[in-house]
Amino acid sequence: MPDIVIRPTTKFLRAGAIAASFVFLGLEIAYLALWASQYPRHWVMAFPALVLLWPAARWLRRQATRTVVTGDRLRYETGLAAKSTRTIQLSKFQDVRVEQRLMQRVFNVGDLSIETAGEASRLTLANVDDPHKLADEIMNRAQAGQSSGPV
Repeated sequence: MPDIVIRPTTKFLRAGAIAASFVFLGLEIAYLALWASQYPRHWVMAFPALVLLWPAARWLRRQATRTVVTGDRLRYETGLAAKSTRTIQLSKFQDVRVEQRLMQRVFNVGDLSIETAGEASRLTLANVDDPHKLADEIMNRAQAGQSSGPV
């Protein structure tokens, strides 16, 4: 079976970038039309650009999180420069749960919670696309791994 790579959705990231762009343009136009005569310093126009840091930070956070389902393991990686990796055997899975808030349901996005047998018993993957299909696929792989285990 091919590996499954899971990352947080880009749907909310795109919406946030569009909203930040509108705020940026609105602030720039407001400065030029209304406040330029009161505040003649042009470096003031750099402040609206700070609005664009919000979607950039969310994009970096998205790039720093990755989950890979490969063979009989799930590997959860976080971090850009320093990485933290958690590897879980699929045979240890007890439950896979999907939670969706209203806006997540509208966009077919959800939080996937994986419960395992052990101390750190829950792993939550936030804002994944098509979470029900993904949960079914993970459970199918976990069950296939348990049935083809050693005899």
